[in-house]
Amino acid sequence: MDTNHYTYYLTWSSEDGEHVGQCAEFPALSWLSATPDEALEGIRKTVCEVVDDMRTNGEAVPEARRR
Repeated sequence: MDTNHYTYYLTWSSEDGEHVGQCAEFPALSWLSATPDEALEGIRKTVCEVVDDMRTNGEAVPEARRR
């Protein structure tokens, strides 16, 4: 499965004063960063690591949302 097909999005956290990268298929994950580009890069890397770990452990990996 290609994690590039997941739904990534960015928001601003006024509470943290940083951009938040998130992935719709993994709602418990997020990445805070000073810039939107770094937040997106961080959440994408985190999702890849989680998917690799899930595969290693024989867990079901979420399918990408379809439009």
